[in-house]
Amino acid sequence: MVLKVFFPSCCSSADSGILIGRWIPEQSSAVVLAVVHFPFIPVQVKQYLGELQRLTNVSVSVLGSWSNSKQEKEEGLSEFLEDLGTIFSHEPWIQISKKGDSKFWSCSTLQKQSKKPKEEEIILVYYDQRKVMLSHLHPPLGTADGRAEDASKLSAIFDTVARSRVLFMTDRYDEGPVKLTHWQSDGVEASIIVELLKQASVPACMLLAFLLSLVSGVCRSRVLKFWPLSFLWSKLSTCEQLGHRLQHLQVISSNRKAQTQTQLMRKANIFVSLLIDVALGILLMSWLYRKNRIGHLADTLIPVADHVAEELQDLLQWLMGAPAGLKMNRALDQVLGRFFLYHIHLWISYIHLMSPFIEMILWYVGLSACLGLTVALCILSDIIALLTFHIYCFYVYGARLYCLKIYGLSSLWRLFRGKKWNVLRQRVDSCSYDLDQLFIGTLLFTILLFLLPTTALYYLVFTLLRLLVVIVQGLIHLLVDLIDSLPLYSLILRLCRSYRLAAGVKFRVLEQQDGKPLRLLMQINPLSYGAVVQTYRLPTYSCYPKDSWASLCKKLFLGELIYPWKHKGEKQD
Repeated sequence: MVLKVFFPSCCSSADSGILIGRWIPEQSSAVVLAVVHFPFIPVQVKQYLGELQRLTNVSVSVLGSWSNSKQEKEEGLSEFLEDLGTIFSHEPWIQISKKGDSKFWSCSTLQKQSKKPKEEEIILVYYDQRKVMLSHLHPPLGTADGRAEDASKLSAIFDTVARSRVLFMTDRYDEGPVKLTHWQSDGVEASIIVELLKQASVPACMLLAFLLSLVSGVCRSRVLKFWPLSFLWSKLSTCEQLGHRLQHLQVISSNRKAQTQTQLMRKANIFVSLLIDVALGILLMSWLYRKNRIGHLADTLIPVADHVAEELQDLLQWLMGAPAGLKMNRALDQVLGRFFLYHIHLWISYIHLMSPFIEMILWYVGLSACLGLTVALCILSDIIALLTFHIYCFYVYGARLYCLKIYGLSSLWRLFRGKKWNVLRQRVDSCSYDLDQLFIGTLLFTILLFLLPTTALYYLVFTLLRLLVVIVQGLIHLLVDLIDSLPLYSLILRLCRSYRLAAGVKFRVLEQQDGKPLRLLMQINPLSYGAVVQTYRLPTYSCYPKDSWASLCKKLFLGELIYPWKHKGEKQD
């Protein structure tokens, strides 16, 4: 069987010594973890390996010898390294040697029975210990006996490296009987600032959890369940976004430790999303309060509202005449036009009544940007909904009137065919009508049919205006959902340290020569950016209707109301 030796690339320039690691007999593989340098006492090395095996639950042993002959005087060291096989009994005894700066290595095994080295059927695989341990391709560390489920898989190598974390916590400057070379031998990767932040985060999380428990208790109180407050909480997107961010803060400040990599990444993504959201909100707030931009915005808002109202008045005057040369029912046209003009007059009066307080309202609304850019965008969406409330009323009136006529015409059409709608069985059944019923039905059908073009025109115009407002609000909520759901931490990690988000491994041939062991380089294959977004995407609070174009056209034809989004637990009309 082919012998596979997994050698850490960080040890390629290490001084001569012995190789320690794990031997996997099921797949004839040797996983080298570190190189022990001279001088050392064999008894102390065995004691160190026993302590290491007790801490890591990995059967670590001496696998063979490593010879790095940098000078000619070190050539006699290879014989001494071969003699170490009698002290550290391991079958087979692996011998790896490197001569100077040569790229050709020799790897052989020594069997005690034959006392002859074997140089064939050996594959030398280089791997990066740091990337292998941090790639999380190993089985969960909570598995029984600390072993992989199937030792024949490559996961056994990753499992061995991941469980040897204690070995990598020592460096060459530690005072001890054993001097090692591994990926952290030059010093443990750590930062005093990071350690201080870890210590300071514990009381900060406890204080934040206490404050959030008070806020969540107020939000769950019965006061908010009464009609006016419950209606506003369910309809205003700002309240929904605040509740969504409150859940995120509860997840971050939780004392529970993340059990899996997915939970850890979710917490990190939420934290980075909140951090960037608040930073963008503070930048927006600083921009708004410079050079009196709030006052300029308030001064611009009233003329814009008046201009929109004037445009609507001109549109209604056009509809009350002969729009596009169409012959309308003049009586109904005048009634509907004056009705909508009266609503516009009320809306203009309302805007001018609120004009002295607009600047103060915008000044306090601008302070909410410190809670995050998403909160400011949700407030903008609610302001647009309030400023276009008259357009929404026009749309509702036109849709209800158009829907009433459509259903009336369909019911009277069934009357002509001798059919009727069975409410109990939810189907169309046959029915016999007398002469009076048919006469009244014919009159009503004729009236509704001739009044339909006038109603349909008003409905079409106000539906287009409503769709314009819906598109603007939909774009705002798409931006909010993008900030809320985008896994920014995972994307940054994929860009800077792609091996942390590994999808698998790939092997690259370094050397293939007759009489020499096959040398391979094991590389971590990272996830694609699309897979990262799909895997670690955060849930959002809004749920956009996933209607097809045919369903949407059907709703428009029947006069059903259209909303830009629907909240969880709320059915669309």
